[in-house]
Amino acid sequence: MPAVSTPQVPVSRRRFTALIAGAAVLGAPSLRAQSGNRLVLGQSAAFSGPAAQLGIQFHAGAKLYFDQLNGKGGLNGTSIEIRQLDDGYEPDRCAENTRKLLADDVFALFGYIGTPTSVAALPLATKAETIFFAPFTGAMGLRNPFNRIAFHMRASYNDETALIVRQLTNLGLNKIAVFHQNDAYGKAGLDGVTLALAARSLKPVATATVERNTVDVAQAVDIINAARPDAVVQISAYASCAAYIRAARKAGFGGTFYNVSFVGTQALADTLGPEGAGVAISQVVPTPYSASRPITREFLAAINEGGNKVQPNFSSMEGFMAAKLMAEGARRASGRLSRDTLIAGLESIRGWSMGGFNVSFSPSNHVASSYAELSMITAGGKIRS
Repeated sequence: MPAVSTPQVPVSRRRFTALIAGAAVLGAPSLRAQSGNRLVLGQSAAFSGPAAQLGIQFHAGAKLYFDQLNGKGGLNGTSIEIRQLDDGYEPDRCAENTRKLLADDVFALFGYIGTPTSVAALPLATKAETIFFAPFTGAMGLRNPFNRIAFHMRASYNDETALIVRQLTNLGLNKIAVFHQNDAYGKAGLDGVTLALAARSLKPVATATVERNTVDVAQAVDIINAARPDAVVQISAYASCAAYIRAARKAGFGGTFYNVSFVGTQALADTLGPEGAGVAISQVVPTPYSASRPITREFLAAINEGGNKVQPNFSSMEGFMAAKLMAEGARRASGRLSRDTLIAGLESIRGWSMGGFNVSFSPSNHVASSYAELSMITAGGKIRS
């Protein structure tokens, strides 16, 4: 954001509502039409540690959208900014960050990264009645039961694992093992694979775990290789998945590897280098590497306009789209912008094409999309969808 000559006071959720109410009493213009106001979103995410690229890239994409929106006048003169706090992909740190953000009265919580961290944060957001928007997770436990303040842009892990299992079984690869994180994220992915296999009267031939934020995969490799699976579905972040792939192949595994989108596709490809060839990943947003959809063209044009400081990848693309979806909900809010009017604005989004990516909310459904497709890392380290 360019420097300004007068100090700016961030507009929080309650302060925003109170100031507008005061303006109405005084007969002054609505705050939304005044310049120099900031609407602050709070984000706790991994910006350090083995999962750092997930938070860094998602935040970069979201900030790119909001910065360019702000450069065009924002939302009726109000700019949108993100206050970011690093939780290292650890639930306890995320909970503490969330308490800080709520104490500072941010307007909404936005773009949290991961299942175990979101599981720690959502009850705090619910108690504070603060919107929890577009977490980077597909866990069903964050979606069911329905929560009025929680909005999800991406498809669920059940959607992604159903696609993976369908692809594998259609190829005649029925001996499927699961390597997963030993936490809520890993369990969510394992449940999705197990459910999809059960629909075909199958079950995982082996399962093994890795602790979050570690790469100690030796025991998991021994357990799963002993079952001689055709394929291994991985439910972890890029560092541990890369370590597993290398170790499993070194130990003689010749099958295929499939990952869900949370792995961090570009980070996984960068970590594996030439060893990434043939590794498959399910995706929940369109490819950022081919300008076949208007949303991708918009994203790439924004990167170019911003001086090419943002790396185009699936994680930054998802951040960009999440920011665009929140801004659309705010545009549709009737009257003064508050928690309730933003919720109503978001729930009015029905069958909206976000540049060729269809999204829908309603008063009884806060999951915008079930879109999932498969991609693969090529021998040259590119991502092909």
